[in-house]
Amino acid sequence: MPAPEDTELLTLLSTGLALLEPDGRVQWLNPALGEMLDVGPRTAVGQNLAALLRNPALLPHLARTLSEGRAFNLRGTAFHVGRGRDLVADVTMQPVAEERVLVEVHPLAPDLTPAATPLSATLRGLAHEVKNPLAGLRGAAQLLERRLGDEDLRQLASMVIAEADRLAALADGLLRHGGSARIAPVNVHELLERLEALVAAEPGAPATRHDYDPSLPDIQGDADRLLQVLLNLTRNATQANARTITLRTRVDHGVRLGERVVRAALRVDIVDDGSGVPAELRDTLFQPLVSGHPEGTGLGLALSREIALEHGGDLRYTSHPGETTFSLYLPMERA
Repeated sequence: MPAPEDTELLTLLSTGLALLEPDGRVQWLNPALGEMLDVGPRTAVGQNLAALLRNPALLPHLARTLSEGRAFNLRGTAFHVGRGRDLVADVTMQPVAEERVLVEVHPLAPDLTPAATPLSATLRGLAHEVKNPLAGLRGAAQLLERRLGDEDLRQLASMVIAEADRLAALADGLLRHGGSARIAPVNVHELLERLEALVAAEPGAPATRHDYDPSLPDIQGDADRLLQVLLNLTRNATQANARTITLRTRVDHGVRLGERVVRAALRVDIVDDGSGVPAELRDTLFQPLVSGHPEGTGLGLALSREIALEHGGDLRYTSHPGETTFSLYLPMERA
């Protein structure tokens, strides 16, 4: 536990603090965290913090903190605490002496919780910041398109302009309070052809294969937002060292999507042969700011699932080394 001379200072902090044994048991807890959890600091000693917070996803991160000897941050994590209350907080875990882990719990204000704004106000701030660079990127690509004589290079410049426009539209969607998707008929195979062209244009792109159900009708959706989901998934596959990506379409019947069971749902599978989803991220993969890549932002999958839910669908996955499948489900008939 903290040294006696530090204990008095730590008990005065409003930040929730706990010192954990390597197995997750609480060795020491300050009053601020005890109040959050509705448990006395003495009562908490010896109990597993993941059990107190009713969130087993903490344990893999605890083990990773110890094994890698570095701090980990969990953003916007939901916990179920005393008296049926829910707590949404940012959690930091960092290793300290004698294989102990210091945990900091910072509750989020109600208007920043996932229940209020699923991707948080942080994303809206990010959207605001990227609009100006996107405008500059688009302008530069337009100049190149006008001046280039090679038709292939002009097509690449045109693709940059189209992608800048799509990202600007996505940023506008995040900035519009309560903004809704622009719903229109979407041919999913035409969407996948656009996706394949974008993937092929990226350096080191894996090979793509098709496994389509040609009988699929158009669905109702926002083509740009759905393309963003699929592009996020293929880029994740590339980062996982995939050599081949298979684009597959099917119709599933009697699928539960949220609180309802739909008669038929379109399923778009992105299948790759990469390294798979790390085991320690599988319970938190769709949470904002959780990433398995050192340079990742942790926004792609959170935004992708948000778009799927916005369409009345879902985003699910199965993974093991050598085969990872992300499946986008979209109802054939909108509610």
